[in-house]
Amino acid sequence: MAAKNSIDKYIDTVEDYFKKLPQLPKGGREFIVMVLPWVALIFGILGLLGAISSLGLFSYFSAMYWGAANSIVGLGIVSLVLGILSALLLLMAFLGLSKKQERGWKFIYYSEVVALVSSIVTVSLFGVIMVLLGFYILYQVRSYYK
Repeated sequence: MAAKNSIDKYIDTVEDYFKKLPQLPKGGREFIVMVLPWVALIFGILGLLGAISSLGLFSYFSAMYWGAANSIVGLGIVSLVLGILSALLLLMAFLGLSKKQERGWKFIYYSEVVALVSSIVTVSLFGVIMVLLGFYILYQVRSYYK
């Protein structure tokens, strides 16, 4: 077995915290494994479409408010870039999740990390809670991906 890199060690460390939470029933975990590739694909596509459509709004608002609200526009652009990155990671996860490969699980995990950063940057408590729920679900099904 190959030595674990620092990212794998971090993923394992975080898993220790999530292992202490109640475990979902086996049928529930198997259902999640079955639908997770499609959830990643759908939300990846929707994320990219949403980002593309918001590009027009950002160009309009940045021209309109460049002087008065530069930091708000900058925050919106950071959020947009993180959203695009998260959506791309979801799309990259699809094939690996479909084949129950660890690589697919890691891509969706990285997407959640990016979503967490985005939620923190935009000060979204709801976003942070949803990402933590996403991590809980991901760690519930991690053992299915080899």
